[in-house]
Amino acid sequence: METFSRALQTLAVFLSAVTAGLLLTTPSGHSLHSAAAYTVFVVAVVQVVAAVLAWKPGGDSPWPIGYAGVFLVLVTAQVVLGIAHVTAVHVPLGVLLFGLSLSRLSACLPLPGRSRRPGRRASRAAV
Repeated sequence: METFSRALQTLAVFLSAVTAGLLLTTPSGHSLHSAAAYTVFVVAVVQVVAAVLAWKPGGDSPWPIGYAGVFLVLVTAQVVLGIAHVTAVHVPLGVLLFGLSLSRLSACLPLPGRSRRPGRRASRAAV
C-alpha cells in the first residue's frame, strides 16, 4: 500500500510539472495546472491521514507521519506561491517536491541486491 501511495504522489507531482509546461503553451493550461496542483494537495492530505492510521493501530514507525506532514507543508507553500505568481520560488520548490517524491518512491522499490532490512544484503534468491 505504501508503494502505491508513493507512486501516486510521484505521478501527481510529475503531472503537475507537465501541466506547467502546458500552462506556457496552451490556453487551457492554467486550468489543467490548477487541477493538477490541487490533486497533489489532496494526495498529500490523504497521505498524512493514511500515515497516522497506519501508525496508531499497527504500531508502525512514526517516521512516515513526519515525512507526510513536511510534504503537505511544502505542497501548501507551493500552492500559495503559485496563486501569488511567485515563480522564482514556485518552480524550484516544484523541482524539490518531485525529487523528494521520486527518492521516497525509489527507496521502497525492491531492487536486485537490495534487502528489505537495513544493513543486510539480499539473499541470492532475490538477486
